[in-house]
Amino acid sequence: MDIELHIQNKKLELIQWLSTLEDSTLIEKIMELRKRESKDWWNSISENEKQSIEKGLQDAEEGKLNPHTNARKLYEKWL
Repeated sequence: MDIELHIQNKKLELIQWLSTLEDSTLIEKIMELRKRESKDWWNSISENEKQSIEKGLQDAEEGKLNPHTNARKLYEKWL
């Protein structure tokens, strides 16, 4: 697969995910990332965070996604 097409597909997946996101804390964190001048933010996060991101991307590629409504039901008592 052409790398540019792959990147465009990832962008579309992120847009779709962001459009359903209702967690204001996570939205604020994403906005903070956007404001950072450094484009190499990957080097400033922990190994645990990197592994979590990689796992999430792998799950998305494999279609292992759950609707936000399912997540809310699962974590409702903590929200």
